[in-house]
Amino acid sequence: MTPRGQQHLHVLDLAAALALTTAYIGFAGLNGDDGQPAFTGPFWFGCLLAAAVGLPIAVRRRRPLGVLGTVLAALVTATLLDIPREPFIAAGLAAYSVAAAEPARRSVPAVVVTLPVACGAVYFGEGVVTPAEDWRGAAGVAGLVLVVIGGAWSVGYTVRRRRAEAEREERRRSERALDDERLRIARELHDIVSHSLSMIAVRAGVAGHVAEADPQETRAALKAVEEASRSALAEMRRTLGLLRTEGTPLGPIPDRDGLASLAAEAGRAGVDVDMTLRGTQDLAGSVRLTIYRIVQEALTNTVRHAAPTRCRIMVEADAHDIRIDIADEGPPSRRPSADRELRGGHGLLGMRERAMMYGGSFEAGPRPEGGFAVSVRLPAEGKHHA
Repeated sequence: MTPRGQQHLHVLDLAAALALTTAYIGFAGLNGDDGQPAFTGPFWFGCLLAAAVGLPIAVRRRRPLGVLGTVLAALVTATLLDIPREPFIAAGLAAYSVAAAEPARRSVPAVVVTLPVACGAVYFGEGVVTPAEDWRGAAGVAGLVLVVIGGAWSVGYTVRRRRAEAEREERRRSERALDDERLRIARELHDIVSHSLSMIAVRAGVAGHVAEADPQETRAALKAVEEASRSALAEMRRTLGLLRTEGTPLGPIPDRDGLASLAAEAGRAGVDVDMTLRGTQDLAGSVRLTIYRIVQEALTNTVRHAAPTRCRIMVEADAHDIRIDIADEGPPSRRPSADRELRGGHGLLGMRERAMMYGGSFEAGPRPEGGFAVSVRLPAEGKHHA
């Protein structure tokens, strides 16, 4: 609750305290014309009791147990001296505060003590000290006091339980959000490391094979290894920075040039990429990042398992859906690679999770004519998600 809201509640409590105090001062000044016993003590003492009954209500949210004890003692005294004309409303407000603010181990004993003391005082005052009614009438008044105080405590207890449940639900939502963020960062790190290391491994292998026969090609391969390493380190630093800066976006969102860079990297690793993009210029940043990571992971798998080969990438977006299709022709031997099955590895699982985030579909598996294909469908309403 905001400080302004708390201030308003304290003002209401002060108003209630003044109203109750004023009412009890009025009760102390009654002369018994209403047929009820009248207070016969000095007026100043009646005012003191009225203040003890009403004024503590102003701080009932700050000191609920102390306020309940003070109010109860004042009401019992006032009852035995024939001052009150109402069923312990001040005690009801105090009991509500105790139940709403204190844990059950304190609020339950408090109400267990309060109810018999208040009801006993009312019955004793009404039916024994200065009888105004017979025992049935006194018992009825005591029962009304029981309903007021017990009902107020029950309402406060229910409010406390609901608040506690709301807080637990909020914590659960926060924990789920934290888990989702960790998974998101884990996916990003996997995609970055997997893609970059695959490119580095391929180019390092090329450099090793042509080290003596073709020094120029060796230098080009080592240059590609250096560029891939620097790029991976930069992306990892940016992504790991999220662990220290909550809520920071994952750096610049890749665009068409980013996809072209992926194709160029794959080309240097032996994969001839044919990429077609249609209707992707107006996609939301989160969707563009999802497309980028899916294409990146698919090309990483192609480089790792099928290079040298050819790969066709088609990304189309229209009013109905967003379609991502990646298909390669497989390794020159045309023998499918078993570890590219959907059930293996975290890369394909990561692609599936990214598609599921938008309520889309994901399919991946060997092609009948050879090679491997990945097909992702995202709903059109995901185009403009933040």
